[in-house]
Amino acid sequence: MRKLVLFLTIMFMTMSYGQETKQIPQINVNGEGKVKVAPDQVCISATVETKGNNAKDVKKQNDEKMDAVLKFIKKMNLPTADFKTKQVALNPQYDYEKKKTSYNATQTVEIVLKDLSKYDELMEGLVQQGINRIDRVSFESSKLTSLQSEARKLAMKDAKAKAEDYVSVLGQKVGKAYIISDNSQIYHPQPMYAAMKSMAADNAGAENETLAIGEIEITANVSVSFILD
Repeated sequence: MRKLVLFLTIMFMTMSYGQETKQIPQINVNGEGKVKVAPDQVCISATVETKGNNAKDVKKQNDEKMDAVLKFIKKMNLPTADFKTKQVALNPQYDYEKKKTSYNATQTVEIVLKDLSKYDELMEGLVQQGINRIDRVSFESSKLTSLQSEARKLAMKDAKAKAEDYVSVLGQKVGKAYIISDNSQIYHPQPMYAAMKSMAADNAGAENETLAIGEIEITANVSVSFILD
């Protein structure tokens, strides 16, 4: 039995060596593509927060303030699709020292403003109507999908150019892509600030700067393995 096992083992090893995979000459490189664009819209997350000792009164006050905020937004002639209630909450808060329960009501509205010249007017009006917490102001591009596609193409071109630089001194040529890996991170707008004057300042001939929208940088990263000819 041992002789049979030994014979089969030797036979398997012989077959494995005979079927050894041929190595494919290739080069592995990383590529990066960047696209910069001025944002054409801003996303604002704003909250009305109300506190008090009576849950019913706190909620009523919060509702009244949010009602005024929504009416103001409608007067700004924003399309209904560009603003929505994001979160509504009414939470008890117990004070262990005073042994009393108070209440905290919040309502958050998310607004997409596509006319940046109205930014100052919108922000001032929101605060006047009862918004007491600005959670987020994010400058964005409405053409994000096409810009990401452009960045990916630039990343592939960068990878191929690097590969050609490396092999040019070896007398070889870059062939077909063998493996492509997308290493891009989740997109987060990163403004590179540059000043933008307000419309009111322009009309008055003043040099006051109230908004710095800058540029958004969209980046794509790839790893590519090219076959060498």
